[in-house]
Amino acid sequence: MTQLLPTRAAALDRLVRFTPLMGRSYADRRNADPGPEAERDGWPEHVSKLSPYLRYRLVDEREVLAAALGAHGPDKAEKFVSEVLWRGYFRGWLEQRPGTWPAYVAGRDAALALVDANGGVARDYRAACEGRTGIDCFDAWATELTTRNWLHNHARMWFASIWIFTLRLPWELGADFFMRHLIDGDSASNTLSWRWVAGLHTRGKAYAARAENIARYTGGRFAPTGLVEEVEPLVEAGEVPRVAFAPPPVPQPAGDWALVLHEGDTGIAAPIDRAPSRVIGLASPDPRAAPAVRAFAEGALADAVARAGEIYGCPGVVVQEAAAIADAAAGAMPVAPYVPVGALGDRGGLPVATFVREYDAAIWPLGTAGFFKVKTGAPARLRALGLPA
Repeated sequence: MTQLLPTRAAALDRLVRFTPLMGRSYADRRNADPGPEAERDGWPEHVSKLSPYLRYRLVDEREVLAAALGAHGPDKAEKFVSEVLWRGYFRGWLEQRPGTWPAYVAGRDAALALVDANGGVARDYRAACEGRTGIDCFDAWATELTTRNWLHNHARMWFASIWIFTLRLPWELGADFFMRHLIDGDSASNTLSWRWVAGLHTRGKAYAARAENIARYTGGRFAPTGLVEEVEPLVEAGEVPRVAFAPPPVPQPAGDWALVLHEGDTGIAAPIDRAPSRVIGLASPDPRAAPAVRAFAEGALADAVARAGEIYGCPGVVVQEAAAIADAAAGAMPVAPYVPVGALGDRGGLPVATFVREYDAAIWPLGTAGFFKVKTGAPARLRALGLPA
């Protein structure tokens, strides 16, 4: 796979290149995973390659949706628009059920302890991570994930289903495996997608990886055998209560302010009517993540800090600890994009005022139940943001 450059320039270049394919071409081909041999320039031609950039907000959802809707209109771009909206849906759902994240972390840590204590589980877990299960497609995807730090979206669902229902490994270990290796790994999308496959997100409805479906959408590259195709959804006790999402008020600094960027959002625009006196980047990628994942996160942050310093005409600095933000701000009021529920928050809260972007404030509150409410409610909210939805 061609190396992705963690810069906004690279993101905008890809956005321009893929915009012509965001309509019917995407709708017709989005489920196909033709494999590395069918790639051009290191990627399947019909894959947008935008997810890592959206993950760090080197481009944001409004820019991508504006391109799709402007070029193809709401009808032809509907499938692509829905894929972008799923990201906002998962973020909003998790923000409104924040207890889901610590429950996942507790389950992950318990499963990792089980790996340490149980030789059989450890053997099966290592075989899955190293692509030594004997299931042809699964082993190929495990290798692709650890060497290329990416998987096709359809392959992610098949992989998760096989991990949970055929290999019978804890789903939290699979979600953790993805988060450590995916260059576009996002706490909300990753965790809730695994829960969806397992039958925990939409209660009682699990996703089965079927050999015929895999063979069809991979162009016959794989012929898996031994898959469990009649699956029973996992169950869990109780239900995490929902807390309605209410964006905090936009900060109104009386004097100088400092823009604080972090791996959850490197977008340099801010809803304050004057430029910051300095820009601070908090470099805190997950230490358990693969080197390529950490490098992309650090590169995205460095690019954003450099661009913001140039545009705002102020000094920029990168710090390694949240506690260092106050000193780096040099008396200015630190202001950051909202830190969503997930891994970044677990590594320490930010001693800053935060703001929620208009797109998030519009879409996240719709994530109260299933995706349908987002899909039907989003057009009016996108039009209110100036998009031709």
